[in-house]
Amino acid sequence: METLSLSVPKMYGDHHVLAVRNLMLALGGVQDVYASSSFHLVEVQYDSTKVTPQQIESTLEEAGYLGDLLTPTETGTPATEKKDGQPAFFRHTAAYAQTGRTISFSQTLPSMGRPLWPCPGMGPVKTVSSER
Repeated sequence: METLSLSVPKMYGDHHVLAVRNLMLALGGVQDVYASSSFHLVEVQYDSTKVTPQQIESTLEEAGYLGDLLTPTETGTPATEKKDGQPAFFRHTAAYAQTGRTISFSQTLPSMGRPLWPCPGMGPVKTVSSER
């Protein structure tokens, strides 16, 4: 039995821990998985005759958990000022299909085609309903 430790920066919540554990335990030859969203760490005990470290890493890569966690930063422009002729605002938000109904304020934002905070397994809402 061998142990592989990997840094997983995009695992930052308990739902990610569960998803990573399920991904790893689905691989043949994986015996045990320790995953910590606090430390962004995954330790996998595996049988090297059944699964390779490259297969383990590629599974995490395909699921979107490896790589740098890119987070948006504040612009430094006060919310009371316009920048490049565009109205200023404090925060952006996005609704996710997995969260169901949301209640929010109205704001005109161009679609970036991705969530503002990268969260593997969650994507932007595909359609917007005018139900009330």
